[in-house]
Amino acid sequence: MNRPSGRRDPATFPPYLHPPYASTVARSPREELVALEATISERSGPRLSGRLPEDADLTRNAGTAGEAIGERIIVTGRVVDAAGTPVPHTLVEVWQANAAGRYIHQRDDHAAPLDPNFVGIGRCHTDADGVYRFTTIRPGAYPWRNHPNAWRPAHIHLSVFGPTIASRLVTQMYFPGDPLHALDPILSAVPAGARQRLVARYDHDVTVPEWALGYRFDVVLAGPGATPPDPGTTP
Repeated sequence: MNRPSGRRDPATFPPYLHPPYASTVARSPREELVALEATISERSGPRLSGRLPEDADLTRNAGTAGEAIGERIIVTGRVVDAAGTPVPHTLVEVWQANAAGRYIHQRDDHAAPLDPNFVGIGRCHTDADGVYRFTTIRPGAYPWRNHPNAWRPAHIHLSVFGPTIASRLVTQMYFPGDPLHALDPILSAVPAGARQRLVARYDHDVTVPEWALGYRFDVVLAGPGATPPDPGTTP
């Protein structure tokens, strides 16, 4: 899932340097990257898929005393390769802000309440058909000080692991119809033709009556329709 720098598709991959996204100015490389051969340990392990217990209901994470506050949603989709073939039994992790737009993190000092029953992380494995499924709450927007009056649109981070820890795709899922999309320099760093691949679609068949709205977000690992990686984590 990690592609060598020489194989980065400019139609899908965000650039290393995108000045509106301020932190890329300091961390983007100034010289041409040198591709290093993966070591044996990187190619062979550790194998995470199928080895970690699932915790896919973020509204009632293990160790919490009650249900999280917020608009309950279901997020599901398929993980497929470039040919559209399902990728079964692979580890999918998510992390997100709570309904008020705040993370449980020492550096998050946003003046919004924390929810003692919302940890904001979860994991599951795709089934035999490459399908993953999470129950969570819709995250809130939050300020992030990249520029004056900067607010990040509601989003969920997804991490999809391959057979080893070195084969990993980190991306972000956005919600349809959010007016903050056009103002977000992280989303705008993604090439325009690939940007819509990061926006989930509402799915009435996934929606559970009187309980939770459903969203579908498929992850394509390679090829011309590949899911763009998170601009903040691309190697």
